Amino acid sequence: MKLKDTYKTIKAAPTEVLFKDKNSKFYGYAFPVESEDTIKIHLEQLKKEHHTARHWCYAYQLGVTEKNIQFRANDDGEPNNSAGMPIYGQIQSFDVTNILIVVVRYFGGVKLGVGGLINAYRTAAQMALEKSNIITKTINVQYVVAFDYKNMNKVMRIIKERNLTVVNQKLELTCEITISVRLKESKSIYETFKNLYEVEIEELGI
Repeated sequence: MKLKDTYKTIKAAPTEVLFKDKNSKFYGYAFPVESEDTIKIHLEQLKKEHHTARHWCYAYQLGVTEKNIQFRANDDGEPNNSAGMPIYGQIQSFDVTNILIVVVRYFGGVKLGVGGLINAYRTAAQMALEKSNIITKTINVQYVVAFDYKNMNKVMRIIKERNLTVVNQKLELTCEITISVRLKESKSIYETFKNLYEVEIEELGI
């Protein structure tokens, strides 16, 4: 099985989209996110911006590998599974992650029924994603390479030869360099440094 080491997300939040059905208005928003804290901030801002709306339904997915994927779908007072899951379904359909989609509803006085709600929330989420700039990023593993200053040349040579990204470095008598490596190359890079005399390597994670 080929190791998947890329994922899709959105580059930036597009401008809002609007879907209307029987006088109800559904405003769709998409945001790139990397933490639950950022999600809370976006939700709070939208609640202030749309303080007279009836519902702020959303779904999000965080994580870039199968092991660390987490998601949530919230109906925010709409009938069960009529809002959050249809929104989440679009996140899955577009195969994106590290994303929050919020659909804000202004009730228009006419009930849409569960089928109508599912269609409205799904469509608003789809429109928000269609308007987004979807990009592909690589999944990277970070390592800390620790060594004495005298071993600097051999470490730097590998970094240069393998074209590794240096995230952080502390070059003193004892040196530490944090590198970022594509997931599919991570095992071989780890072994390369592990086999170097007087050089230690530790994984920080994805």
